[in-house]
Amino acid sequence: PALPGVMAAVPAQSLRACDIHDPGALFEAYSAEEIRGIERRLRAGIEQKKEELRQMVGERYRDLIEAADTIGDMRRCCGQVLGAVRDMHQTCGTLRRLPRGEQAPGQLQDKFYSLAAQIKLLLEIPEQIWSCMEASQALRATRLYLLCCHLHSLLQLDSSGSRYNPILARFPILVRQVAAAGHFRATILQESKSLLKCPTVLDQAVAEALCAIMFLEDSSPRQALADFLLARKAAIQQLLNQPHHGAGIKAQVCSVVELLATTVYQAHALFYTLPEGEAPDPSLPCGVLFSMLETVTGQYPEGQSVRILQEEMKSGSWFRYLPSSILNFQPTLRTLAHPISRDYLQDTLQKWINMCSEDIKASVTTLLVYIKSLKGLAAIRDAVWELMSSESMRCNWETVCHRLLDRPLRLWEDLLQQLFLARLQTLTKEGFDSISSSSKQLLTSALQELVAKSSKHGHFECDMASFLWSESLNDLPPDAAWVSVANRSQFAKNGLSMKAQGLTPCVQNFSCALDAKLHVQLDDLLSYLPSVTSSPAQMQHSAFDRYTDAGTVEEMLRSQCLSCVEYILSCVQEELQSAQRNMENKGTLKEVQLGPILFMARLCQSLGELCPHLKQCILGKSGTSDQAAREVRSLKKLGKGKAQEVNPVLAKWQEVKEKLLEQSLAAYCIWSSAIVNVLVHSFTQTLLLESAGSILTTATSWEEIEIQEETESGSTVTSKIRLPVQVSWYVQSLLFNLCQEVNRVGGHALPKVTLQALLKSCLTEVIASYEQLIVDRQHKTSGAFPMTQNRALQLLYDLRYLSILLTPRSEDLKGSRSKQDTRIQKVADLLESHIDPFDLDVFSPHLNSNLNRLVQRTSVLFGLLTGAEHQCSARSSTFSSQETHNILPLASSQIRFGLLPLSMSSSRKARSVSRVTESSRIQVPPTNISAEETFEPGSLFKQLATQEEDTSTSSLFKLGWLSSMTK
Repeated sequence: PALPGVMAAVPAQSLRACDIHDPGALFEAYSAEEIRGIERRLRAGIEQKKEELRQMVGERYRDLIEAADTIGDMRRCCGQVLGAVRDMHQTCGTLRRLPRGEQAPGQLQDKFYSLAAQIKLLLEIPEQIWSCMEASQALRATRLYLLCCHLHSLLQLDSSGSRYNPILARFPILVRQVAAAGHFRATILQESKSLLKCPTVLDQAVAEALCAIMFLEDSSPRQALADFLLARKAAIQQLLNQPHHGAGIKAQVCSVVELLATTVYQAHALFYTLPEGEAPDPSLPCGVLFSMLETVTGQYPEGQSVRILQEEMKSGSWFRYLPSSILNFQPTLRTLAHPISRDYLQDTLQKWINMCSEDIKASVTTLLVYIKSLKGLAAIRDAVWELMSSESMRCNWETVCHRLLDRPLRLWEDLLQQLFLARLQTLTKEGFDSISSSSKQLLTSALQELVAKSSKHGHFECDMASFLWSESLNDLPPDAAWVSVANRSQFAKNGLSMKAQGLTPCVQNFSCALDAKLHVQLDDLLSYLPSVTSSPAQMQHSAFDRYTDAGTVEEMLRSQCLSCVEYILSCVQEELQSAQRNMENKGTLKEVQLGPILFMARLCQSLGELCPHLKQCILGKSGTSDQAAREVRSLKKLGKGKAQEVNPVLAKWQEVKEKLLEQSLAAYCIWSSAIVNVLVHSFTQTLLLESAGSILTTATSWEEIEIQEETESGSTVTSKIRLPVQVSWYVQSLLFNLCQEVNRVGGHALPKVTLQALLKSCLTEVIASYEQLIVDRQHKTSGAFPMTQNRALQLLYDLRYLSILLTPRSEDLKGSRSKQDTRIQKVADLLESHIDPFDLDVFSPHLNSNLNRLVQRTSVLFGLLTGAEHQCSARSSTFSSQETHNILPLASSQIRFGLLPLSMSSSRKARSVSRVTESSRIQVPPTNISAEETFEPGSLFKQLATQEEDTSTSSLFKLGWLSSMTK
């Protein structure tokens, strides 16, 4: 009854197991939660005790096995001692029964023959041992050596020299024989251990060599396993340290892999024993070492033992005199040959594999340094793949690895793959570094030749006329007559296409040299990637996927190629900066070195097309040209439609092309800046001349026009006015020189962006020159030539003509055009302030007509500057109202087209804005503009701009029917 009280006095956390006598009392003393806590502590204590017991048994297991072995040896030794004592007792009893000093004559003769047979056998054993050594029969040689030692003990030949031995005294030859037998042990051990290092030896021979070592050194199977693995580790190091010469490296790596795999197979065959109850597999032997030890040392009934002298006994009759201890001799081991546990075998092999892996990785890394090409790496990898995929190496490999290591052993992936990838990356980097350095040298030498003008084709960079209009044999390909352009190879480039793209021989030579180096590098690397003929069936029968790292290899190629392109672009950028610094303070174009700049501009513009292997290096082997072209086109449509998933590889190629184009446009910008600075500088100097002679020198002829005006009385008065029909000479000189410079560098191949930027910068500088003129006129000094009305009209006419001709018709430049129009409007207002308002109102329609006619006349002459937008504007003509068909009006000059149909809207628009040819017949039409607006400065400019926008028609190439034909 006092028990619950005692338990209640003890807290639940401090309650011990010994304090619990009645489990039912717990429910009276503690709550359910406290009882659960007591239960958890008791269970944890039970598990802890079990673990301690398990660890104690595991730690003492080896001592228990050794104690059991010792007890067994003691029992066997005691039995042998008792048997020997009984034999001695029986022999002594027999001797006591015989008369003293008498022996049976037959016994004496048998004893003599037995001694003679033993001596004869002792003399023949060395020869047999040497024969076994020559035949690599280490186990038989060991058994003969042990038999020899047994004979020495029987004949008492190994006793100390202080005791007299009658046999040695009567047979002196045995002294030398005993001395020679002492060297057999070391020789057999040396031959057996060297046999373990041989990679081609069979499992049976390895087992015999290990048995020989165990008999000679009295070692255990665990020590035999250590000897076997150490010997194979030394053999691997010996293979890795052999002299290497080219193809010998492939043989070395394959030999190491084969030896490693063979060692795993032989370790399973020699040391692994099947668990109880598992049926053996005839194709996968195991436990050969223990079977052989049992065969050699086992105790068999009389006549069933494997005698070492069994073959010799058939050939000689004297063997029957040998005692049974010699005839039935069996070598013995000091300790029992217990099978090796699976855990110990697994742990030992795993440590050995880890040690060999470190040696192999270090040595193979050193060997791969001597491989200078990716084809060599691919050949070694393929040789390893063929070796591991062979039937002999692949059969039962997974089973053996699972039994020995409890995990798969992947020799290629775990040992060699990363080493090959590291070497491949190094070779790829070295190859592209070489391409980068050679490209820089080639670029530097090409630029030096262009500067020194020592190149044969260097003059083509600044003046392409002689190159474009010259004929050569390679203008057309030989198969141009029967092979269409669509079926022609992308690598085939003809001279005519190069001329059409404006690519000079210097650019072609540089691109061809770069493409050839990339071709060599790409061909070398493609040997490491899978070929088109690789089949899935071939992969099923392979030990590993040798192309599993193809994506990594292509990424290495892509990254190195991108680095090479970036390096070349950085070199081009440095050269452009240097050339731009050298162009400062140059007054004429002859002083400016434009050849190198144009060369780099064309080079960056065409590098992506002239180097097809550059594209292949970035896109890789998987992407075909058609697929790449389709996906590149899809990149350009991203902004127009929905967002699409773009291949990142194609995005990188598109990025490379954009960088090349950006650098090309930067070079063209330097060229255009130099052209504009020089030409506009000369234009500005002439424009700012204030002397009367200089103004008359640059003036052109004016047109005299008769006009009729109505007086207040209603009568008509005829008067004449003079208006400019041509721009000033310096304006024509500026435009002609600008057009000539564009044509000199191949204007047909010049990027449209560059041409627009050229026109924009030229117009900006021209407007600045006119602004400077206006500023100078506002701060004029006494004696300067005054700004007359005629000069203001000519300047206004020139400014309007320049604004029409140099303003690009692009949607992307509307913002910049509005800024320029504001500046032009401001200059025009200041010029119109010097013209009489009434005269300005009379001059406006005629000035507009002359301006439109001049633009049409010069559209072909300055076609490179105006483009297709300005060349085919509407021409004035008179149409009879009875005409039922629409045709382009015939022109006396410039327009060289026949009768082409126009749309009705274009025809009506052309008729509505046709100019009046005979000014004397037409009066000035009344306008709705108020008088104040008419006489306001800048009104003429506004009227001209409005009329020009109204009279502009669609380009010839924008017509619907003709655009469909050009598609």
